[in-house]
Amino acid sequence: MLGDARKAQDVFHATLREAAARAAQGELPDERFWLFRDARWRCLEASETDLQAEPVGLDEHDIGPEAPSKIEQLDPTQLAIWISCARDPQRTALALFYLDEFDYREILNLTELKLGELSRLLEQGRRQFQAWLYAMLPQKPNLNV
Repeated sequence: MLGDARKAQDVFHATLREAAARAAQGELPDERFWLFRDARWRCLEASETDLQAEPVGLDEHDIGPEAPSKIEQLDPTQLAIWISCARDPQRTALALFYLDEFDYREILNLTELKLGELSRLLEQGRRQFQAWLYAMLPQKPNLNV
């Protein structure tokens, strides 16, 4: 999320220290995702001081029927890199969505987004991802015509 392994490790350690201190005092929240939310907010705070990417209008395409086969051709690292380039909160929403570990209610809880906002961010991200797929893996001409 931070794009810097050292900063990510610092946030990770700070989050764990906070959790250990709370546990030692018997003050762990009952909420299931408090640790994820705390780590996310720490990452956002750490990234506020860094240079921010300029807003760029990305191409969007309708999701084509060949998308699943194109995605299978990608190294998972390529998808992770693409997601990491998105601006937050879209980056967080896409990462949680594509982890396939969280349902929509859990993603809404973690990101503190409204359902319409989450839906819009995911749809926009998927359309941008489809355009990126077309650029990375162009259609092969059909020679059977």
